[in-house]
Amino acid sequence: MGSILLISQTALELGFQYALVAMALFLSYRILDIADLTTDGSFVLGAAVSVTVTAAGHPVLALPAAMLAGACAGFVTAFLQTRMGVPSILAGIITNTGLYTVNLMAMGWKSSASLMRTDTVFTLLRDTGVGGDWYELLLSAAVTILAGVLLYLFLGTRLGLSVRATGDNRDMVRASSVNPTFTVTVGLCFANALTALSGGVVGQYQRTVDMGSGTGIVVIGLACLIIGETVVGRRGMGRGVIAVVVGSVIYRFIYAIVFYTKVVPVDCLKLLTAAVVALAIAAPTLKAGAGFQKRKLAAGRKGEG
Repeated sequence: MGSILLISQTALELGFQYALVAMALFLSYRILDIADLTTDGSFVLGAAVSVTVTAAGHPVLALPAAMLAGACAGFVTAFLQTRMGVPSILAGIITNTGLYTVNLMAMGWKSSASLMRTDTVFTLLRDTGVGGDWYELLLSAAVTILAGVLLYLFLGTRLGLSVRATGDNRDMVRASSVNPTFTVTVGLCFANALTALSGGVVGQYQRTVDMGSGTGIVVIGLACLIIGETVVGRRGMGRGVIAVVVGSVIYRFIYAIVFYTKVVPVDCLKLLTAAVVALAIAAPTLKAGAGFQKRKLAAGRKGEG
């Protein structure tokens, strides 16, 4: 019973921490309609900056520093898209490739970095006695909920509405005297800041970061996004923000169940995740194709009759 409770608690903690990545993809993929592949590199960048700054004795400052670094990565991707005419997917790949060296630099030219006998934001909260044995979950949930509220409020501002309109129709936004270059840049900077914040929190939570810790993060984030939208729905910005948090928690519980029961080998979980994401994204096309075939068969039977 104790092990089940511990697994459930860990799943909740990681669910809230990785929900920030799904929140970032909600902004870039759903709202801006941009496939931003900077996510993997931004996650590692946030974790690397957070761990390095924490090791220097500034765990609280490490989180805004990670967000600033992620925003800079988003700015580079946006600059390549809007000013250099690079397609969005290639811009993300280029930035992600360059971030490999930047991440190595942030970790002191090492492939990994760790926090040994160093205070983190989690240990600081533990020392206050707030939250008891659930202090890690309390802090993870607080950071994610605060970020979600700020994202929701931002999307309701005039600038946020412009960002939303840019994803719907850039030509209309341009005709309304709003610069889509600026709105795309703001959106990608905000999204990558959220991704880096997730990496920063996870880095301090796990007390370590390595160059491979961001591999497949974009697929996991999309899985959380799609699961959440399936459960909660897609209507409204508030519901969308809640959906990514719910989806992330559900995904982590599925991961924990698979890990605990060994129904599916843990090494195969990312392959299963990729398949689920692919099917979920292709669902509208598959549904339309099935409907067309159904109508075709019905018309054929009618003609024979």
